[in-house]
Amino acid sequence: MGIATSPLNLAQGKLNVAAPYLIEQTWADYTPEQHAIWSELVTRRMPQLREHACQEYLDGFQQIGLREDQLPNLSEVSALLQPRTGWQSTPVSGFLPADAFFEMLAARMFPTTTWLRSRDSMEYTPEPDIFHDVFGHVPMHAHPVFADFLESYGKICARLTDPVALERMGRLFWFTVEFGLIRQNGEIKVYGSGLISSHGECTRVLAGGCEVKDFNLDSVLDQEFQTSEMQPVLYAVESFDQIYEATKQAESRLA
Repeated sequence: MGIATSPLNLAQGKLNVAAPYLIEQTWADYTPEQHAIWSELVTRRMPQLREHACQEYLDGFQQIGLREDQLPNLSEVSALLQPRTGWQSTPVSGFLPADAFFEMLAARMFPTTTWLRSRDSMEYTPEPDIFHDVFGHVPMHAHPVFADFLESYGKICARLTDPVALERMGRLFWFTVEFGLIRQNGEIKVYGSGLISSHGECTRVLAGGCEVKDFNLDSVLDQEFQTSEMQPVLYAVESFDQIYEATKQAESRLA
């Protein structure tokens, strides 16, 4: 009988730069209070998202087995996600350097933090936690076109060496993956993780508190932003095929 290989060892074997940042999630160590915080965060967001999130996000939430009453087990999430699009929600120790982050995206492994914000930081955390990473990001990875877009983005950025080009590609990520909007059925819907996971920012955007422009690649690549401030301008796509094609166009312009 062969020796079983852990998911961590399998993931490390596929990565070079990012391998030292991979960890195991010890799901059993989460406390009842942490599960209660997760539940409060999710149940506060879902009424708004059921009305204003894109359908692909809502479908993905169900498809990857997220629950409102307990923190996600990343192995279980990946077991449901990987057969759909090849993606995994892969535990990491914290913030990754850019080259490690891009390497993981190119391998269809989404770097996922395992810590959860405390009750006195419910509104905002300066660094992503498991609520932002899993609740905010991972449901979209169940959508085939978005999944292809994110892998393509990681591969392109992993090849870029010019810091100016990488900065401009960072804007594409910011205004799609983090703060993306999409027009569906004549309405603006949210899909970016920063809007999905933030009640305050999402409410402000839906109330008309920022300018919403039609997605234009050149405008996005030139649009500067501040991570610590509410966004004054966001961009709405017509479909996820649009951002997938935009990523390939960006490569031809910046490579």
